[in-house]
Amino acid sequence: MKQLILRSGKYLFFFMLVLLSSLSCKEIDSQIPEVPVSFQVNLNIYNELRVPGNSAYFPQAGFGGVVVYCELEGSYYAFDAACTNEINTNCRVENKGLVGTCSCCQSEFVFVGGNVVKGPASAPLKQYNVSLLGDMLRVYN
Repeated sequence: MKQLILRSGKYLFFFMLVLLSSLSCKEIDSQIPEVPVSFQVNLNIYNELRVPGNSAYFPQAGFGGVVVYCELEGSYYAFDAACTNEINTNCRVENKGLVGTCSCCQSEFVFVGGNVVKGPASAPLKQYNVSLLGDMLRVYN
């Protein structure tokens, strides 16, 4: 009987641990409107994107345009350039290296992960999927 109580206590402890850890993970949801994003970037034309630390802005895509950032050779990130504090197509995050700055509220975001570095913004940038096939970079949601 004592073993049954100990075994039940272990399961109860494990269940409570999982429950508490799931409640503590709070994801901040982006308020940037969902728009279809699907375009390709020819790296032979945008060859500056082959250099780690460089980024390029594509105004025709996303809600506020899309910033594509090269972290390492073959490793890319893509984010909507609309600031998560302003949520306005006239306020965009300007890409300058690793950190982008909102033209309206001066919030700063890092282009690896899209997290807020400084400013009134609290939500990270809206991220898009990126895949690389040869010299073509595909950005999509």
